[in-house]
Amino acid sequence: MDALKPLSTIGILGGGQLGRMLALAASNLGFRVHIYAPEADSPAYDVTRFFTCAAYDDQTALAEFAATCDVITFEFENIPLSTIEFLETLAPVHPNSAALRVAQDRLNEKNFAQQHGLNVGAFAAISHPSDFAPALQAIGAPAVLKTVRMGYDGKGQQIIRSADDAPAAWAHLGNVACIYEQFINFEAEVSIIAARGHNGSVAIYDLVENIHEHHILARSIVPTHYGAELHAQAAGYATRVLEQLNYVGVLAIEFFVVRTADDTLNLYFNEMAPRVHNSAHWTQLATHTCQFEQHIRAVAGWPLGATTRFAPVELRNILGDDIENFATDAAAPNAKLVLYGKSDVKAGRKMGHVVMVK
Repeated sequence: MDALKPLSTIGILGGGQLGRMLALAASNLGFRVHIYAPEADSPAYDVTRFFTCAAYDDQTALAEFAATCDVITFEFENIPLSTIEFLETLAPVHPNSAALRVAQDRLNEKNFAQQHGLNVGAFAAISHPSDFAPALQAIGAPAVLKTVRMGYDGKGQQIIRSADDAPAAWAHLGNVACIYEQFINFEAEVSIIAARGHNGSVAIYDLVENIHEHHILARSIVPTHYGAELHAQAAGYATRVLEQLNYVGVLAIEFFVVRTADDTLNLYFNEMAPRVHNSAHWTQLATHTCQFEQHIRAVAGWPLGATTRFAPVELRNILGDDIENFATDAAAPNAKLVLYGKSDVKAGRKMGHVVMVK
């Protein structure tokens, strides 16, 4: 693919904060942006004059949208696969539908990771109550029951502490297809953010340690205290995934850090996100090329930017009513405040973030 020229139009499916920040990055590179989202109050609409508010299954609206775009991308992985497959017949779409097919189905995701040599905890498919007995026998408890599709920030999952918990947990999740996962005794969760261009070039950001509160990412810290060896392990896995999927754009993979009895550190695959990621918002302050610009560069066929980190940083998410402290956050020295323009404040909802040089 030839590099898109400035004033070309990049279509973005999804109008949340990630779509908003992608649109701003694209604008800074001289591109026009067309947002497509079903929500009338999407915050990404505020930063571009071209937007379509329509359902993801409205093929007439999708075709009209695609006709205006030189390339199309998306901000999150819960867009219907059929939408991406339809758009691929009309315009270039990156990442591709193959990546989305893997990432939006937890069974596909775990099988893919296992097939390509990543460490994966034991898991089993649950589609009927009778599936629990063999799963419990093979994997045991405690374990985690997760819906195969959808679910984020702790939603769509239940802890199974004994066989007696299984029926109620499955009913709580709606009696839908689930995955029963081994409970991994880990000492930290980390993520690696990587990008791949049309020419196969790969750029990787520093490994990030993530700290959750109430199942929601609260803080991300860079660098981790684990050193170069673990970063190299994560980077190798990410490169393998990017290449196997013929991926174009930014990809995030979350891992559990497991320390064995002989003090060896191993990474166990948790999940991947075929998009820019909350744990890499720190790149807006502390790198040559933030993840949003990197993604736009990749899908537009431009050279990937440098990922060199300038300083140790910490990311803190602004959740719910914490947005009321915006003036204090804005006054913090050596910090960058980013607010998402959301009008509806809810407990636990991501309203913005602060990146602080440590």
